[in-house]
Amino acid sequence: MTEPNNNMTSQVLTEALPYIRRFHGTTVVIKYGGNAMTEAALKDSFAADVVLMKLVGINPVVVHGGGPQIGELLSRLNIESTFVNGMRVTDSATMDVVQMVLGGLVNPEIVSLINTHGGRAVGVTGKDGNLIQAEKMPMTSASNDAGASAPEIIDIGHVGRITNVQVDVLDTLVRSEFIPVIAPVGVGKNGESFNINADIVAGAVAQALGAEKLVLLTNTPGILNAEEETISSLEKAEVEALIADGTISEGMLPKVDCALDAVTGGVDSVTIVDGRVPHALLLEVFTDSGVGTQILSQQVDHA
Repeated sequence: MTEPNNNMTSQVLTEALPYIRRFHGTTVVIKYGGNAMTEAALKDSFAADVVLMKLVGINPVVVHGGGPQIGELLSRLNIESTFVNGMRVTDSATMDVVQMVLGGLVNPEIVSLINTHGGRAVGVTGKDGNLIQAEKMPMTSASNDAGASAPEIIDIGHVGRITNVQVDVLDTLVRSEFIPVIAPVGVGKNGESFNINADIVAGAVAQALGAEKLVLLTNTPGILNAEEETISSLEKAEVEALIADGTISEGMLPKVDCALDAVTGGVDSVTIVDGRVPHALLLEVFTDSGVGTQILSQQVDHA
């Protein structure tokens, strides 16, 4: 049996104590996706991290994705997946699959995983209690025709834009012993269903709850500089400059836009975290170094 390294253990615990004090009683919203959602060991470490956060007095709220699982079932049903500007075109048949996968398969699996690790998770979709209210997302594309008078309007089906987050249900759960796990399906004013990007839902929920922190689990180390090195912390203005000069581009842009919206909307900080690292949540929340890139509305010193 390997002897424990008592010095290392005590160092880790000592480093964690200030963060436990700082975040005690606050809400942390976690967008759960990527490898952390598909690899068995990472799934277990994620669930254990969430339960530990609740046990030390933090209120975690989980918003999950499910794009790969949706794509897999659509393929098995011979329904073609089409994307416009990164958004899945969602006709009625695809929307049925989205709800089936997110609400009927992925959400219950995450709830069960957290409960197996000693938590008390409760699964909801954005339709429960009118939690995530939405409307059809307008999508336009600039026409290639120089003589065109207006951009082309593209119908991408049941893809939603959030109009309101009704937080009564979440407030009740967050202030109790329960851990909410939210599937990113919204509801329209006539009861229709909308498919909504999970990052966007997580950001909107964080703002509505007045969360202290939003954590976006991804398959990247964070925001990289021109030398491909992870940037540990950025102010809002610095992020905007990196977007302007092209350092932040392509796949990272939607997550960064979500982060900027959240800090602008009152969330203290947003961290883009490498979910491929075991116990990434604990490392981010309870250590000095963290894992990934933290985005702040302005630079603050919590020491």
